[in-house]
Amino acid sequence: MSYPPSAARPVRVGVQIQPQYCSYAEIRRAVARYEELGVDILFNWDHFFPVYGPADGEHYECWTMLGAWAEATSRVEFGPLVSCNSYRNPDLLADMARTVDHISDGRLILGIGAGWNEKDYDEYGYEFGTPGSRLTALGEGLERIERRWQRLNPAPTRKIPVLVGGNGERRTLRLAARYADIWHGFGDPGQLAHKHSVLDAWCAEIGRDPAQIERSTRVFRRSPDEVGRDLVDVGTRLIQLVAQSPNFDPAPVKDWLDFRDDVNKSLVAS
Repeated sequence: MSYPPSAARPVRVGVQIQPQYCSYAEIRRAVARYEELGVDILFNWDHFFPVYGPADGEHYECWTMLGAWAEATSRVEFGPLVSCNSYRNPDLLADMARTVDHISDGRLILGIGAGWNEKDYDEYGYEFGTPGSRLTALGEGLERIERRWQRLNPAPTRKIPVLVGGNGERRTLRLAARYADIWHGFGDPGQLAHKHSVLDAWCAEIGRDPAQIERSTRVFRRSPDEVGRDLVDVGTRLIQLVAQSPNFDPAPVKDWLDFRDDVNKSLVAS
């Protein structure tokens, strides 16, 4: 079998803790539980209202929560999946990310995307625009974030990893080729294999090694037996699960952590 450029990377497991329909105390307990289990990355999301279910249900803001996670954890990496570029001035977002990076001793991942939830925009007074205008703003924002990081004092503790989320082949994957350390997309293994090839082509166009970009996807309600090996074979290395209230069930996470460990042992052996 011909393996993709990311084949040498270890598999990692991330968990997105959905910050809706629960108390923050429940979220804090879930964060502690998943870090203790050995999860590699914890994510939340950047919305102002529940994404599904009753629109007036409990919900919490993204970046203030990440600051709390920086203090509440000691090992796990964490970040937004993903922060909406439209909601904050990019220079401010860069400074926020740098600050959380320092609070956590270098464990923040900056996930970022163009935005899509019109209710958030309308309720909080942001201009929704069009998919094209939001993608243009994302490209400008990523450039500004990189420039601001170079000017901040103190500088970030490390090169903060940037995760770009989105499936668009003409613009989003082109931005990922230029700016991303991690690309997060959606689809079955065959669809992801195609997206990976498109991303690789954009990397070739700008002279970047595609192996520098970790490939990520979500496996909501799918087990390692169903899809794990196929995802690994097409180059996916960051497998992201969804944790929902009320119980933030750890059982599926344990199954994927066992899968991660088995695959990584085989990579070392080969």
